Amino acid sequence: MPPRAAAPAKEASPLRVVQAAIQAGQFEPVYYLCGDDDYLKDGAVRDLLTAAIDPSTRDFNCEIRRAADLDAETLGSLLATPPMLAERRAVVLRDVTALKKAARAQLDAYLKRPAGDTLLRLVSPAGTKADAALAAASTALDFAPLTPERVRKWIAHHASTALAIGVTDEAAALLQQAVGNDLHLLAGELDKCASYVLGAPDASADAPATIDADAVAAVVGIRRGETVTDLLDAVARHDAKTAVALVTHVLGQPKVTAVQVVMMLTTQAFALAFGRARRDAGIPTNRLPQEYFAFLKETGGFPGRPWGEAASAWTKVTDQWSADACERALTLLLETDMALKDTTVSNAEQILMSLVLGLCATPRRRPA
Repeated sequence: MPPRAAAPAKEASPLRVVQAAIQAGQFEPVYYLCGDDDYLKDGAVRDLLTAAIDPSTRDFNCEIRRAADLDAETLGSLLATPPMLAERRAVVLRDVTALKKAARAQLDAYLKRPAGDTLLRLVSPAGTKADAALAAASTALDFAPLTPERVRKWIAHHASTALAIGVTDEAAALLQQAVGNDLHLLAGELDKCASYVLGAPDASADAPATIDADAVAAVVGIRRGETVTDLLDAVARHDAKTAVALVTHVLGQPKVTAVQVVMMLTTQAFALAFGRARRDAGIPTNRLPQEYFAFLKETGGFPGRPWGEAASAWTKVTDQWSADACERALTLLLETDMALKDTTVSNAEQILMSLVLGLCATPRRRPA
């Protein structure tokens, strides 16, 4: 029997690559940072510069430029300049794919034999396709947006490392439900929450400071039981009274729009239709969480919360939804999406309330 092929090694995340380089004190001559999360890219560039360049000589040995502003001669000079009174220097080129033709030719020539005492960081903005040639000639780091689960972990990590403060699981969940998965916005709200907690009259210098749900409620203006997740769950269990009461609270929260709520409700309706089909195919209830997780992974749906939490919530209500009810819900959601974009008669809150009432009124599935 031929020897079994070894499984391919799991590719390290870009954050782990950066941290490993910093811990070892060994840096590649060229890093190419691409992907759609500019916050993570900016943080990686900052951490690499802090670790690699002596702060006492940074003014002389660190150049941060926008590629579109450089001609070939200027770029060649930047890359050829030796470090001053230090072991190495750094050059950061932002929006690197915007280089003019002659400057790009200069960069391509440099990448064939990069200088050993210059650390070059090439950065592409979010929304641009990764440059295959730059990726092949460098250490490429693709910073894709974090999944909702990883965002929840990031909240705790950022609070402890950047702000030197703890955060409870409930507070992290509440903050994510209020702000979403935008790391820049989350960092700003965490900073406000930390200032609130540390500046409280009863704050003790000896006791460890912690951001709790009460602090998030006070700073962000969102309370337990009034989040978009609570609205989704109320609709899923056909609780019209609770769902209607939540609409005003949810739309009054920062960064929450009626269109976003409809998107999350649509993901939920598609998921419930999928779960109903799996149950009708004989899949037992205890296997539904794995089925829902696979559904989200394949479709890239936006459930408004970590996938594991969404899968657990949907599993609890799947048997209350029939195939016809799911189809009716999707029709209502499509009509509402069109109304939000086209109508000038009703406001968004009225339209969303009508949708919620319609979704909750879809017939429950009767037990077999």
